[in-house]
Amino acid sequence: MYVPGRTGHQVTRMPPEADDKYNEQACSVIDSIQQIGSQWRLIVLHDLQDGEKRFNELKRSTGSSSRTLSRVLDDLQELGFVSRRLEEDAPVATYYSLTPKGESLAPVFDEINCWADEWLTETPAGEDPATVDGESEHAETATAESE
Repeated sequence: MYVPGRTGHQVTRMPPEADDKYNEQACSVIDSIQQIGSQWRLIVLHDLQDGEKRFNELKRSTGSSSRTLSRVLDDLQELGFVSRRLEEDAPVATYYSLTPKGESLAPVFDEINCWADEWLTETPAGEDPATVDGESEHAETATAESE
């Protein structure tokens, strides 16, 4: 892995042992994002946090096509994030809900949402979003802890 150097246009190479350590740490993050990271998977996982839904309810609430939703639900079921329940009484209905693995993503989504609120909101050009309203939240926390 290359890291831009600060001396001219020179690029410095990290030592091989640093590459290995970085790759090991990044591996689980990359694997996680590959499993949940597509737009439609995230939309469906987020939508199912409200509880079990029928296929057509999911189709309406997510705005996806039947084909896309079917493929995404199959993928999420295969990965263990979603369970499928078939009710054979008339009318036949298929219900989808989060498994414990899928439910465990709720705090992850909450953290990403907090991060997005802080860093992806529009701010004046070049300003740090965390400091636009005066002091940073992090600075306030540090001050409160030191008192």
